[in-house]
Formats: sequence, structure tokens, C-alpha cells
Amino acid sequence: MAMAPNVKVVLGSIAFGIFWVLAVFPAVPFMPIGRTAGSLLGAMLMVLFQVITPDQAFAAIDLPILGLLFGTMVVSAYLERADIFKYLGKLLSWRSKGAKDLLCRICLISAVSSALFTNDTSCVVLTEFVLKIARQHNLPPHPFLLALASSANIGSSATPIGNPQNLVIAVQSKISFGKFLFGVLPAMLVGVVINALMLLCMYWKLLSDQKDEEDASVEVVGEDDVSFHRFSPATMSHLASLKSQDLSCILDSMGIHSPVNVDCLTNVHSPVNVNGHESKLNHRGNMPENDSIHDSPNVNVHTDNTEKLRNRGYLAESEIHKVLITGVESVRNSDVSKETTNFGPILSKRVPSSSGVEFENFGSFTEGGLGFSKKWKRILWKVCVYLVTLGMLVALLLGLNMSWTAITAALALIVLDFKDARPSLEKVSYSLLIFFCGMFITVDGFNKTGIPSSLWEFMEPYAKIDSVGGTTILAVVIVVLSNVASNVPTVLLLGARVAASAAAISPASEKKAWLILSWVSTVAGNMSLLGSAANLIVCEQARRALHCGYNLSFWKHLKFGFPSTIVVTAIGLILIRG
Repeated sequence: MAMAPNVKVVLGSIAFGIFWVLAVFPAVPFMPIGRTAGSLLGAMLMVLFQVITPDQAFAAIDLPILGLLFGTMVVSAYLERADIFKYLGKLLSWRSKGAKDLLCRICLISAVSSALFTNDTSCVVLTEFVLKIARQHNLPPHPFLLALASSANIGSSATPIGNPQNLVIAVQSKISFGKFLFGVLPAMLVGVVINALMLLCMYWKLLSDQKDEEDASVEVVGEDDVSFHRFSPATMSHLASLKSQDLSCILDSMGIHSPVNVDCLTNVHSPVNVNGHESKLNHRGNMPENDSIHDSPNVNVHTDNTEKLRNRGYLAESEIHKVLITGVESVRNSDVSKETTNFGPILSKRVPSSSGVEFENFGSFTEGGLGFSKKWKRILWKVCVYLVTLGMLVALLLGLNMSWTAITAALALIVLDFKDARPSLEKVSYSLLIFFCGMFITVDGFNKTGIPSSLWEFMEPYAKIDSVGGTTILAVVIVVLSNVASNVPTVLLLGARVAASAAAISPASEKKAWLILSWVSTVAGNMSLLGSAANLIVCEQARRALHCGYNLSFWKHLKFGFPSTIVVTAIGLILIRG
């Protein structure tokens, strides 16, 4: 392709440069508008500068890619509702045999889930699991976060629905789902194993120096907190074992705003310090009559103070009983509580006692408490979601149109849900879809300047995939561009050109060229923290996690990412099938 007039070349380069800066650095001080707005700005400038016409801009938007992306996001949203990621989280901690075993599990689960549900989705829902498990076992978080992000990128390379650049390649190359899968799968499997071995080698000593037991002062995360994506308060068995914060959670979940001072309630069953000595109140809130504090000559206990403590115990217990009885009755009489699951404790049994009413044990609104019919309806709905997803994967393997297959599966799940789909549709990342629209227009405008074609004409003689040297040079170009311009723009810029060059050799070489582009551009995202969206998601999710946040720095990621990318990419290139 010949170079465009100089004015178009300059203006098109300026528009693409603005898009690139905002896509790679979305919070630059002079224009912190983000990636999505940056892609729209680049597209608008291409039209305003008359690099492309409005009609050409609309034609540049690839609707099949957007349809496939939308369908897979809707299916992922329903899979999350069907607790698929909760079960994946359970696998991380089920019969774990130590830090090294946990790291290998994270690598495997992250890779498989990314291939089926996209790498971004897997990183969003699994990051907090990984942090909580690391905190529970008193382990350093960063090896496990690196395992999650790097394995997600490697695993996503195996399928057309694993990541956005694969969607682009699958649609443009017209390679079927099955051929794509079996062409990259050997490289993916070996790449995950090599990546895990490199993590173990690099962090072997750090993972071996873990403490056997946590310090007693450190709050340990419960098993349910590790296993579930949506966390619920722990179930409590008896009133006498309630802590103040547990009681507050109960009252809040019932929607009751009690005037009881929770800080005061804490001391009903706690040690009371009297002139430097500790003594315990009995279950009625009174001081024990046979307590040694009465006989001690060194302790001066005033009668009025004892009476205050006694009255305080009586008041606290009576108010607890009064508030809990009121709350339970309101929950039982409420229609809303009948449809609530996993929220708010309920009393399973009331037995009389000398003080009025005592509560024997507590249950919770779990699936077991829904009643027989609702429980089985829930299970049947989950099974239907899994079957529809499995049917979608089978249809893709059979070679049906990927975009319409994903959209059909999404609509089938919406109909099966039999309720307003708005909450599930709100989980779709519409900003990502808009980002793609702007990027398609911007990249198409930049292609029309003639700069990418001129650069490829210079590189093409040295980047033939029919030789080891040519494949190596092509891989280096893709790695560099993927880390400089991001992997999706790299695929849009190079895809057609690399495929046309390989098609001149043989049809099999053309297919292999597409798969090499997919493999290298995906694994190249592991090189630096800015290399892929999955890396940034893990970093941000870890930094914002409540109670167990961790900052994964750029250099800590680069220290592992650079050698891992080089080794995994090189080994994978040998195993890519044409």
C-alpha cells in the first residue's frame, strides 16, 4: 500500500498517538479520561482530520467480534450466578498440601477457567480468593498473584473466546473453534507447566520459609470466606457465645436498629477488671459468689460497684432477649424473608428458661433452609446453566458461527432465568465494547496512512515463518509491539499482513501464522504489568481488596514476567501446529 499524502500521514499519526497514550496510560495528568474515552477520541480525530470518512469509520467496526464478546460476557455473568467460580475457589483450598501445591493449583485453575470464561473474568473473580487463602496460611501473596495473572494469559491463548485478541483472530481468519483449540492446546499445556516450574524455582525458598502456624493475634480467614465469592457471616450456635460484633451483624441483617449499646454488651460475658484484678461474671451477669475477689485482702470492692455490674448484666441480657425476639418475629412475618437466601440468621428453636426465653441454636437462610421445592428449583436452574454453556462449547467445536452461537446461549440463559435480565446485563462491560468500537476506527485510520504497510514491507523478507530465523524475528516484532501498542491493536495492525505473507508459502502456513500471532501476542502480555488487561485487573483487585490488600509493583512483576515470557513463548512456538 502506498503512503497517503503527507498531511494525512501526520494527522493520522497524531490521532493514533493520542489513542495509544490514553490506552497504555489511561490516567495521564494532562488528560485523565481513561481508555474508553481515549479510543473514542482517537476515532473522532481520524474522522475530523479526514483520514477516513464517516462511512468508512462505521464500516471499520467489526460487529461479529462485538457480538461474540457480548455473548461470552453474558454467559460468564450467569455462570458466576450459578456459583461456578465458587466451586473453582473451593478447589484452591480443598485438601491443600502446602504452599507449592497451592501455587500449582492456582496455575492450573486459572489457565482452564481463562480458556473457557476469558482471562479477564477469571482474574476478576479469583484474585480475592487467592489473597484470602494466602493470608489464611500466612503466605506471601505476590507469587500467587503472579501465578494467577500469568497462567490466565497463557491459558486464554488456547481458545477463540479466551481473550479479545483471539476473538479478532478467530473472526478474521475464519479458523474454526476446534482447529484453533487443537492447534494451540499443546503449547498452552506445556506453557502452563513451564510457567509454574519457573515460579517454583524463583520463589522456592520464600514458599518454604512459611510459618507453620499463624500468630494468635492475627485474624484467620474462615473456610467459607475462602471458598465463596460472596461472603456471608458465620453461623452461630448459642446466645452465650455471641460477641458484640456478631450481635450487631444479626440485628443489621434483620433490619433492626436497636438502642442497645453494643460496646456495653461485650462485657456481659467478659472479664471485668476491678482494681487491677480480673474476675468473670456468670451467665446471669452477676459476680460469682465464691470468687476469690471477695476474700482477697488486697482488693477493695465497693458494694455499689458490684450492684452496678449486676444491674448492667441484667439490663444487657433482657435487652438482648427483647431485641432478638422482636427481630425474629419480624423476620418470620415478613414476605421478603421468605425469598431471602444466605442472609440473616434465624432462630431454629426457642426453649423456656428462668429468665424468659433462651435460644438454643441458630440457622441461616441457606439453600438448605429454602424448603424442598425452592432448593431443587435452584439446583435445577444451575444444572440448566451448565448444560447451556456446555452446549455452546459443543456448538463451537462443531464449527457453527461463533458470534451467533454465543448470543444464542446468552439469550437461552436469560429465558431460563425467567426474570428481569437487567441485573445480569448490567454486569456486561459496555465500556469495553465501546473501547473496541473506537479502536477499530482508530486502527483502520492509521492503516490508511500507509505507515504500517511500509514498515511491514521492510520487515517481511526477514519474518518468513518457513524458517527458524524468520519465525524468531516475527515473534520478537509481535512481542515488542504487544507491549508497546497493546496486543489487540497489534493483532489488528499485523494480522492480515502476516497471514497474506504466509499464504504465499502454503495454506497450512497461513493458518500457522494466525496461531503464532495469537500465541505470541497473548503470552507477550506477561512481560510487564502493562502488557495485558488481566495483569492490571489482578493488580487493581489486589490493591483494593478489603482487609487483605496487596500492592503488586511493576518491578516485582517484571522480575518474573520477562524471563517467563521469553522461555514460554520460545517453547510454545515449537509446539504450534499448522
